[in-house]
Amino acid sequence: MAEISGVCEERFSGVRDALAANLDKGLDIGASVAVFVDGVPVVDIWGGHLDDQGATPWQRDTITNVWSITKTMTALCTLMLADRGELEFSAPVARYWPEFAAGGKSGVEVRHLLGHTAGLSGWAEPITSDDLPDWDKMTSLLAAQEPWWEPGTQSGYHALTQGFLIGEVIRRITGVSLGAFFASEVAGPLGGDFHIGLPATEDDRVAPMIPPNLPEPTETSSIAARTLLNPRMTGAEPWKESWRRAEIPAANGHGNARSVALIQSVVAGGGELSGVRLLSAKGCEAIFEEQANGTDLVLGPGFRLGMGYGLSSEMIPIGPHACFWGGWGGSIVLVDLDTRLAVAYVMNRMASGLVGDSRGADILFATAIAAAS
Repeated sequence: MAEISGVCEERFSGVRDALAANLDKGLDIGASVAVFVDGVPVVDIWGGHLDDQGATPWQRDTITNVWSITKTMTALCTLMLADRGELEFSAPVARYWPEFAAGGKSGVEVRHLLGHTAGLSGWAEPITSDDLPDWDKMTSLLAAQEPWWEPGTQSGYHALTQGFLIGEVIRRITGVSLGAFFASEVAGPLGGDFHIGLPATEDDRVAPMIPPNLPEPTETSSIAARTLLNPRMTGAEPWKESWRRAEIPAANGHGNARSVALIQSVVAGGGELSGVRLLSAKGCEAIFEEQANGTDLVLGPGFRLGMGYGLSSEMIPIGPHACFWGGWGGSIVLVDLDTRLAVAYVMNRMASGLVGDSRGADILFATAIAAAS
């Protein structure tokens, strides 16, 4: 069995076994798993290597790009501002960002950004991944663009655009970038080792992503194709220094399972963690205001979306008071307010799925069994 380091309470041994099995089967190269209950780590484990040659072990403080898990951190910032009365979910985006009203978007509300229903799941103008670090260019293009469908009527996963859209609203309200707000108002107070815009001083402990094998696209005209192929990502983008330094609040957060679970434990705890309160219990409940339910124009059927998080559905039955999101390649986080539990799985070998795969599902299943015992 693969060597697993860290701490794991005995009743959660199945979680440790699931991580070891992923490594033994060669499904993972390196990964970390954390489970927090009532803000206390009952599982904080890691194993494997940073490279597929097995030369460098995954360490306690190893971090990696977690792709769309970053969206949950961006959503948390938005929840905090709403709880403080500085932002209204039902307000037009143009109230905070006047230029956004162009292209017939004066009626697009902040909640549409959080629920992926704004009709701006991709850029109409051709771009490359090298454009993504250019904040002003990315947000200006979105401000000028017309929606691809009637906002608020249906979801279409805003895979990259969501972070720029929400981040610009936050910047207009606070006067600082999303990454700076997150660092000072969330990660700093909680002691969370998570970064949206990675300092150069942290590069030495980053586990490089191992990209998936992606098929050649068979069509390019659907909303899903227009969303996911412009720019066409390979998974190797985090190797670039420009990517790590940028703030791409839907996709380039760097952390590990410990930091993800720790920060999202604020939600599990009704807005408070270890004496640090970031928002009220009522503020957390906004997550569960359904924004979309059914077939997503990008992800397909079965997704039920709340305010910045995925919610329990027939296809994804995680519980009535639980929320989740997954990152491209396999990482996942789940938060359950009833059991006050947060679980995260972060890895560096990417599968092709956008929002998780069987490796993370096995971790979640083992966690659920242990939590119910």
